[in-house]
Amino acid sequence: MDGAVPHEVLPAAEKVFGDRLPLAERFAQLLVTDGVVRGLIGPREAPRIWERHLLNCAVLGDLIQSGATVVDVGSGAGLPGMVLAVARPDLHVTLVEPLARRTAFLSEAVTALGLERTTVVRARAEECVGKLPLADVVTARAVAPLDRLAGWCLPLTAVGGRLLALKGASAAAEIAEHAETLSRLGAGTPSVRLCGDAVLAEPTTVVEIVREREVAQRRKGKRGR
Repeated sequence: MDGAVPHEVLPAAEKVFGDRLPLAERFAQLLVTDGVVRGLIGPREAPRIWERHLLNCAVLGDLIQSGATVVDVGSGAGLPGMVLAVARPDLHVTLVEPLARRTAFLSEAVTALGLERTTVVRARAEECVGKLPLADVVTARAVAPLDRLAGWCLPLTAVGGRLLALKGASAAAEIAEHAETLSRLGAGTPSVRLCGDAVLAEPTTVVEIVREREVAQRRKGKRGR
């Protein structure tokens, strides 16, 4: 199996990645080979790596301003952080991931792809508060319910910055369920955004949360990402 773009999604990939498409194919190759062998990508996901993962993540860039600093929490195999770094060379991306086997893969991929503005940090999100510069944007995909996710991510975001959380059909319900908690965390009113609706058969659902104000951080016993 290789990382070449399937014919049926080639027009979308060309539009999303532009002249960075060959680099995206190299990353796809790493995912479907080393990523599978090392347990970062399930074998069943490899054949649909473009449809379900790379394009799904890359369109998130539509919501990120030029030259932004991005912290990707719980990066795993680099989704969405590595994909954004590949698609958007203007971004300064920090990949935060606690597991050693994942950070090893990410570090090797960053070197192999020559992503000079991308850094890998082995840590949980809450361990990075006060240690990483506050980001313009914090991203996360399939990490945790929205209340816990915001508790980990908003402190890494500058006031006026945003958390962009890739979610599924439950996005609106999660916002409604956790609205009070989000407000206590200093968040503005969350919104649901659809990305890639012009190029993808299934647009990416994103919960966008602006950090409107600072709040005092409380120590918690629970461990996060």
